[in-house]
Amino acid sequence: MTNTQLTHIQIDNYGPWTVTPEPRREMDLQTLQSRLFADLAQFVGGRGGYVFFTRFDNMVAVTNGLDQTDHELLQESVGNRYPVTLSLGVGVDDVPVEALETATAYVQAAGSAQDSERREVLAGDFHAGRADDDLHIAHFDVDDATGKYTDRLNEFDTFIQIEQGYAALMRYMREEHGALSFFVGGDNIIAVCPDLSKVQYAAAIDAVEERVGVELKVGVGTAATPHEAGFAAKHALEDCRHRGTPVEFAGTTDHPIPDTD
Repeated sequence: MTNTQLTHIQIDNYGPWTVTPEPRREMDLQTLQSRLFADLAQFVGGRGGYVFFTRFDNMVAVTNGLDQTDHELLQESVGNRYPVTLSLGVGVDDVPVEALETATAYVQAAGSAQDSERREVLAGDFHAGRADDDLHIAHFDVDDATGKYTDRLNEFDTFIQIEQGYAALMRYMREEHGALSFFVGGDNIIAVCPDLSKVQYAAAIDAVEERVGVELKVGVGTAATPHEAGFAAKHALEDCRHRGTPVEFAGTTDHPIPDTD
């Protein structure tokens, strides 16, 4: 049974700040956002977690292994070095989207994202204990993206193809399984999932190909922390490449996907 701990990271009063006392230069804002994301990735990643940028003013972190003290230190570090502060909500559930719903509710209950009085909220539930099956991380990538897109199309048209695949997968995994999928660059997508079977992952791949014509493959890893599960998923994805299979679980040898007919 999975026990996913998710942290909703929201910059306090960011929208009004970007236009006060007058609108700020867009590239200055992009620089701040990218540096903040990099610092969060280093902080959380150094403790075995994952951070995904989503909309940059809001981010989602998989924080199994990080406790309240770690979250407080993160807020303090950002507050000392940036002109903005962070509010954090934390939720735990076996279904990732439910954990995020809980985490988001804690932040929203403390005030609006554009509330000038809300500062450095930290509220929520932390996962007590650690188990080797707490997290299921799936690492998807586009099958032969270089041959099909990168070496044949201009960069923008390649980007459209990859993003269409991502959007279709993101929606399918959210609606069918409560999983959360995040684009992480290149042709790679990382999904935080409940306990799913090979057949269910294969169905997701088939759905994306049917909807937008993008072929995917996926490696799946299970562990106590995002880093451990994600690293196992990377190795399983390499197994897909070597074996020519669409779905592989780390540490298993049963390569064929069962016939569901």
